Amino acid sequence: MAADDFITNLKENFRQGNIVTRLLYINIGVFLICSLMGIILMLFKVPSSPWMNVLELPAWWEKFIRQPWSLITYMFMHADVLHILFNMLWLYWFGKLFLSFFSSKHLRGLYLLGGICGGVLYMISYHIFPYFEHALPTSFLLGASASVLAIVVAVAVREPNYPVQLLLFGTVRLRTIALVIILLDLMLITSGNAGGHISHLGGALAGWWFAAGLRRGTDVTRWLNCVIDFCMGWKKPVVRKPKMKVYYGDKQKDYDFNARKKEREAEVDRILDKLRKSGYSSLSEEEKKRLFDASKK
Repeated sequence: MAADDFITNLKENFRQGNIVTRLLYINIGVFLICSLMGIILMLFKVPSSPWMNVLELPAWWEKFIRQPWSLITYMFMHADVLHILFNMLWLYWFGKLFLSFFSSKHLRGLYLLGGICGGVLYMISYHIFPYFEHALPTSFLLGASASVLAIVVAVAVREPNYPVQLLLFGTVRLRTIALVIILLDLMLITSGNAGGHISHLGGALAGWWFAAGLRRGTDVTRWLNCVIDFCMGWKKPVVRKPKMKVYYGDKQKDYDFNARKKEREAEVDRILDKLRKSGYSSLSEEEKKRLFDASKK
């Protein structure tokens, strides 16, 4: 009974949660399932690598052609607890910040776009640079880092002067954090985790591409969101709408409700206008809270 309640609560939290919550649930769920499968295979002395590699992104084109789905699945896979812990913490922090300036669909599309760009740059680099020729046949990529860095860079491009409190460094501007991460990745592309750092750079490029394009009125995540919406709509059964019934209720209540709704919408529009003109730092705590609450609806 307790297990049923736990699963029901998880389903309800996933259904009612925003896009950040859902991505966290998916990543953690995939990690737990894969870890459990790895333990079971180990108990039977069956190597887990061949099974897990099917979901990881190979650097070698010949392997990728046989498992093209790995360009999507790899960004939900993680090597160990620390790997997923750090990625999910960054996704939670910067995902919430992202939703203060962009929509949930933007985050959903950018998560995938960042992962795709990171994966493509990883494969191209391993084929172009002779340094990686010995590692090419046996290298695989996994992790949400490229997707998360795309989100971080997108917010940094949108609000470069946004203040972030760091434990040992105090208040740091968001653009500084993004630049430091990118520089570290550039310096470490010949390290043991070369593929990971290269994919981070691809994710960073995707974040810049998205934010810069949106300034010009172009949403580079639109096609991805259209594909997702199509796939989700295709699986849903067609529900016939019941015939419309007309009934007379309390007109005064309807009027009050509509008046309050218009008042809230006007307040959000005012805050967004102030945000565009003066930046995020100009907003009061109450205005930030109202904007955040509105982004979750």
